[in-house]
Amino acid sequence: MSTRNGNALTVPTHGNGGARGLLKERAYEEIKRRLLSNHYPPGSFLAERQLAEQLGMSKTPVKAALERLEHEGFITVSPQQGIVVRELALREIADQYEIRIALESFTVRAVAGKLTADQVARVRGNLKAQKEIRGKSEVSRAVALDAEFHILFAACLGNQEILRVTLQLREKMQRVITTVFQLNPGRIDSSYDEHLAIAEAVIQGNGDEAARLAELHLTVGKRLLLSPRHGG
Repeated sequence: MSTRNGNALTVPTHGNGGARGLLKERAYEEIKRRLLSNHYPPGSFLAERQLAEQLGMSKTPVKAALERLEHEGFITVSPQQGIVVRELALREIADQYEIRIALESFTVRAVAGKLTADQVARVRGNLKAQKEIRGKSEVSRAVALDAEFHILFAACLGNQEILRVTLQLREKMQRVITTVFQLNPGRIDSSYDEHLAIAEAVIQGNGDEAARLAELHLTVGKRLLLSPRHGG
């Protein structure tokens, strides 16, 4: 146990379990961040030893992080190929969009007309930030704001399971959404227009219209995500 005078900070120690847990979490968060930012593009090969050296830690927390990322579908691990960064298949993209359409249509319908003043301010703040990058092709910023917009309504709903699934789906789709914004810069602007319409319907309490617009918005996104795979 260690203490610090003044703030009376007490850090209980039970072996090195706490430190190991923190290292595993840090390894997981950093590797996932690099995956989501395409630092490790789909098809890349990863090595435990190299990752451990880059992160400045032993292979044990890195191995645990990779096992977690494999379970979440970001990488595949096999004796033949080793560790490979996965690329989502067409069927997976389509399936995940169907789940998003069902969840997000339900979510915006459920929260329509029920947002607090603070929640409305957060939605409008996000939209303002989106508007400010129109025409600038700031892809990484656009992807982050897009994710925040969609997650905001799930957070407002207060259903922790829906929020958890929404976050997981968004993380899995982030790399391909980034690719769409890169290949179709105009989508950043049109996406803002669609987000604005969805938000206004939610704020005004028109749940059916909000759900319809959310489904339309996600259907357009799905079509753009799938079309590059066909050379379009």
